[in-house]
Amino acid sequence: METTVYLEVDCPSCAREIEKSVFELDGVQDVDVRVVSGKTIVTHKPGLSKQKIIGSIKELGYKVKSGEREIKIKSVWRGSRALKTWLGGLLLITGLSANFVFTGLDIYLGSFLGREFHLPEILFLSSTVFAGEVIVKNGYRALKTLNLNINLLMTIAIFGAIAIEYYVEAAALAFLFSVAELLENYSVDRARNSIKELMKLSPETALLKENGDTRRVGVQELDKNDIIAIKPGERIPMDGEVVKGKTVVNQAPITGESKPVTKKMGEKVYAGSVNGEGYIEVEITSEHSESTIQRIIKMVEDAEAGKTRREKFVDRFASIYTPVVVLIAILTVVIPVSLGFSFETWFIRGLTFLVIACPCAFVISTPVSVVSGITSGAKNGVLIKGGNHLEAMADVDVIAFDKTGTLTKGEFSVNDLTPVNGYTEKELVSTLYGLEKKSEHPIAQAVEKKALDMDIEPVKTIGFETITGLGVSAKVDGERVYAGNIELFKTNELGYSENKSLLTRVKELEKKGRTVVVVGNNFEAIGVVGVMDSPRKKASKAISMLKESGVEKIVMITGDNRETASRVARQVGIDDYHAELLPEQKLDIIKKLKKDKTVAMVGDGINDAPALAAADVGIAMGAAGTDVALETSDIALMGDDISRLPYLYKLSRKSDNVIKQNIWSSLAVKFLLAAGIPFGYVTVIIAVLVGDMGMTLGVTGNALRIGRVNYPTLLARPDGLAP
Repeated sequence: METTVYLEVDCPSCAREIEKSVFELDGVQDVDVRVVSGKTIVTHKPGLSKQKIIGSIKELGYKVKSGEREIKIKSVWRGSRALKTWLGGLLLITGLSANFVFTGLDIYLGSFLGREFHLPEILFLSSTVFAGEVIVKNGYRALKTLNLNINLLMTIAIFGAIAIEYYVEAAALAFLFSVAELLENYSVDRARNSIKELMKLSPETALLKENGDTRRVGVQELDKNDIIAIKPGERIPMDGEVVKGKTVVNQAPITGESKPVTKKMGEKVYAGSVNGEGYIEVEITSEHSESTIQRIIKMVEDAEAGKTRREKFVDRFASIYTPVVVLIAILTVVIPVSLGFSFETWFIRGLTFLVIACPCAFVISTPVSVVSGITSGAKNGVLIKGGNHLEAMADVDVIAFDKTGTLTKGEFSVNDLTPVNGYTEKELVSTLYGLEKKSEHPIAQAVEKKALDMDIEPVKTIGFETITGLGVSAKVDGERVYAGNIELFKTNELGYSENKSLLTRVKELEKKGRTVVVVGNNFEAIGVVGVMDSPRKKASKAISMLKESGVEKIVMITGDNRETASRVARQVGIDDYHAELLPEQKLDIIKKLKKDKTVAMVGDGINDAPALAAADVGIAMGAAGTDVALETSDIALMGDDISRLPYLYKLSRKSDNVIKQNIWSSLAVKFLLAAGIPFGYVTVIIAVLVGDMGMTLGVTGNALRIGRVNYPTLLARPDGLAP
C-alpha cells in the first residue's frame, strides 16, 4: 500500500536524508521524495501507520503539511532564515569595516580559551552564529543519521575555519552559503508555484441546483449526476455535460485552444475552463478527484517520479563525487603537512575542497528543468506524464500516425449508397444504422446523421459484437448480420470474394478515396456504403514542421483501404504509409521500426492502445475528458490540435538541451575550481560564490527558462527559443 505525505523539501540532500530515515521503518518497501512537488510517497506493508512515517520525518526537523497538496508559497526572502542571513551579512560588513576601514573600532574586548578578541572578531563570530544557525542544525542532524550532505560539510568547514582563527572566512562561508541555500529554495519555489497555478484553475465552490433553488457548496460535496449552475464569467468547477443553455467556453487551460468553443445541450465541459457570456446548467459526470483538471494536476505532480536517464546519471554521479572529493580534501591537508608545508595554508585549501564536495545546485537543476518543461506543456494543452517521456520525445527519430481522427478530422459523411440483391437504400441504411448504433467508431456518427436526414429508424438488433479490426455484427430478426470492410466477409467465408460486381463497386469507391463499409448477412450482400473523411487543416503544416525540426521519418499506419490511405498521405505530405492493417499488424510495424530507431506513435488512445503502448512514446490526440486516452498514453494532446506535435517535439528538444547544458556546465565549473585549489587560485569565498551560489543561480535560472516557453512563440521561432 501507499502513503503520501506532503512537506516542503528544498534540496536533494534533504530528500536523501528523509529517504534513509523512513527506509529504516519496519515494513517500508520504497520511499520516493519529490523535491519540487513537495510529496513523499512511501510504499509499505499493511500495519505501518501514517503517524509513524510522519514521526520519523519530524524527528529530522522537517515540517509535515496537514492537508493534501498544501503547497503554500511564502517568500523565502522574508522568512526567519532570510532575516537571520541578512543580519549575519550586516554583522559581516560591519566587522570588515571595523577591521579595514574604521580601524579605530578595532577595540580589544577580552580573551577566552587563550585567544584575544577584538570588536571585529566578535562581529564575525556573531555573523557566523546568525547566518550559520540553520546550517549547523542541519549538519548536526546529518551527522546523527550519518548522511554526508552539504550541511555537514559546511558545518565542518565553518568550525574548521574558527578553529584556526579564520573568523572572516567562517562568517563569509556561513553568510554566502546561506544566501546560496535561499536562492536554491527560491528556485524550487518557482517550480512549485507553477504547480500551484494549475491548482488555482479548479474552483473550490460551485452553485448546486436542487428543487429549483441554488446554493453555494464546496466542490468536495458534489456527486455525479448533480446539476450545477454556471453564471457568465465563472470558472467551471466540475467536468460535466450541458443540460440547459448555450454559451462559449474558453477551455485553453485544459486543451490549449486559443479560441473559445461553443457549448450547447449534450456537449461536454471541463473543470478549469471559463464560461463566457451565457448561463448554463451542467450535469456532473465525474467525481471531483477524477475531473480532467485534477488528473492534470496529479500527473504534473507525479512527473518527478519518471526520472530521465540524465537524472539517474546525476544521482549516481553525486553519490560517487561527494565522498571522492571529501577524501581529496583530507589528503589535501594530510599529505602537504606531513611533508612539512604550512598547516594553516593547506587546512584552508582542504576546507575549500569540502565546499565544492556536494553538487547540490547541480543535482536540483535537473528535476527543476523537467518540472518546468512538463508544466509548460500542461499550460499549452500537452500533458506529459514524466520526465522520462519528455526525454524520450527529444530522442524520437520516427513518428507513426494513425489516420482516422489523427491526421483526418474523424468526421465522416456518407457519400455513396449502393444497395444490391434487390434491397433498397432505406433497407441498407436502416440495417447499417441498427448495427452501428452501439459502436463507438466515428463512422457510426456519420451513419446516424444520414439516417436522421433520411428519416429512417434503425432495425432492432440483439447480440451485438465487435470484430476487432474488421467490423461489427448483430442479430436482426434472428439472423446474423454483418457490417465492415471487405476482408470481414472474406474471413466469414460468405462467398462475397466471388461476387465480381460487388468487388468492382468496392474498388470504384476506394479509388475515389472512400472508406467502404459492406453490409450483408450469412447468405448475401445487402449493399455497399462509401463514407469519406477529410484531412485536418493543420495536418500538412504539422508534418512539414516536424520534418524541419529534425524528425527523420514520418509513417502513417491505418486499417483503412490502400487507395484512401494513399490519398490522405499525399494530401498531408507523408511518403511512407501502411494500409489495411489489423491492430496486431500495427503493433508489428511499431516493433520493426523500434529495432534501430526511437519511435513515437500518435493515435486516439482507444483503437490504437497496443501500438501506443509498444512505442517508445505513445501520444494520444484529443484526450481531454477521455479516461482511456489518458491512461494508455505517455503524452496526451488534450485538444484535437495536431499542431501541438511540433510544439511538443521542440519543447522536448529544448528541455533536453537545457538539462545537458546544466549538467556539463556544472561539472566543468566544479572541476575547474578543484584544479585551482591546490595552487591557491581558489579561496573558500570564491568556491562559495562561484561553485555554489553562482551555479545555483546559473543552472536553476536556465532551467526556469523552459517554463516561459509557450505554444505560439515556440512555433514562431526557428530555434525553438522563447523571446
